[in-house]
Amino acid sequence: PREGDQIPGKVPADIVFIIRDKPHTSFKREGSDIKFTAKIKLKEALCCGGSWVLNVPTLTGSLVPLTISNEVIKPNTVKRLQGRGLPYPKEPSRRGDLIVNFDIQFPDNLSKTAREVLNDVLQ
Repeated sequence: PREGDQIPGKVPADIVFIIRDKPHTSFKREGSDIKFTAKIKLKEALCCGGSWVLNVPTLTGSLVPLTISNEVIKPNTVKRLQGRGLPYPKEPSRRGDLIVNFDIQFPDNLSKTAREVLNDVLQ
C-alpha cells in the first residue's frame, strides 16, 4: 500500500501484482499437486502382468521410478507419488503430490491374424 508513484502533494498509489501460472508442456497444476499424463502402449497396459517400471519426469528434470506390479492399466487408473509436487504455500517444508494419469495408445491398424488372435484371447 502507498508505495506507488510518489509525487509531492499527492497520496502515493498502491502497487498491485497479478501473478499468473504459465502453462507447462508436461504438467498441470492443481493447488500444490501436479498432474502428469503418461502415454503407454496398449500392450504395456494389458500384458505387463508381472512388474515393470515407468520413469516419471519431475519439474526438476529428474526421473522417478514408478513400479507397476501385477496390474492391468485402465484409462481411469491413477497413481500418486507423494511429496513430489509443489511446496504448500503456508508450509514450504511439505510438498503436494505428483499424480500420474495414463493415456493408453491404441494401434492405428491390426492385421487380420492379430484381430483373430485378440478376438480369441479377449473373450
